[in-house]
Amino acid sequence: MIREIERSAASGYLAFIVLLAATVVSLVLLIRAVNAGNGVLAVTYSLALLIVLISWFGLFVVNPNEAKVLQLFGSYVGTVRAPGLKFANPFYTKKKVSVRVRNFETTKLKVNDRHGNPIEIASVVVWRVVDTAEALFEVDNYNEYVHVQSEAALRGLATNYPYDAHEEGELSLSHNAAEISDKLKEEIQERLAKAGVEVLESRISHLAYAPEIASAMLQRQQASAIIAARKKIVEGAVGMVEMALSDLAQKEIIRLDEEKKAQMVSNLLVVLCSDRNPQPVVNAGTIY
Repeated sequence: MIREIERSAASGYLAFIVLLAATVVSLVLLIRAVNAGNGVLAVTYSLALLIVLISWFGLFVVNPNEAKVLQLFGSYVGTVRAPGLKFANPFYTKKKVSVRVRNFETTKLKVNDRHGNPIEIASVVVWRVVDTAEALFEVDNYNEYVHVQSEAALRGLATNYPYDAHEEGELSLSHNAAEISDKLKEEIQERLAKAGVEVLESRISHLAYAPEIASAMLQRQQASAIIAARKKIVEGAVGMVEMALSDLAQKEIIRLDEEKKAQMVSNLLVVLCSDRNPQPVVNAGTIY
């Protein structure tokens, strides 16, 4: 595996001045040799001028948050990261690699969650290149590699978790966004480690049931919400009935036998748990 070797390059400003002076001097001497009819000096100065002109190709610019990967006839030499005008061997090939932070959004993938329900899911991935040698030489196209592997990691994650949690303590895609995002980041980073890429952040940007089951799942969610609400109402009603019976017994307002207690509990539960306003019936006689 090829690892990045950070390399320093000579100042391009000094090299520019030297090459400019050498070009002017070589050109002037060549013109004088040609005018003097001296063929040997003319050839010599022509070669000197050719060498100077080739040396101009050694100048290159490194922009901020950018790196230049140097190669000599196919062999990796090193990476220059320091910004500015630089000079290196003119026979080096210099490939630009951006080390800026980038982000992209995956396409909306249609997958089955852990319970087999078809869902649509997409994510946003924030990443950057940290090893330019790996990015260029270990994978064919690191941009495309990041996109494909991110979608593969998202697809694998979606199949391991349900859309909604049906058990207490179970992680779900819709209710545990922070935990799911962390796991997605770890999954993508593991796949992109060999490409010299660091994943800074990943989060789910779109999550929904597939259109063919969206209506049925909406009814299911509404039913679950109604059941949860009814459960809270019943728990509260039982507590209020218990408190009423306890207060009646402690204050000795009235003494009820077991049958009347059961009837009172039934009436109170009907009143407290009903989703409509109860219609009271006034008893004109005794309670018996």
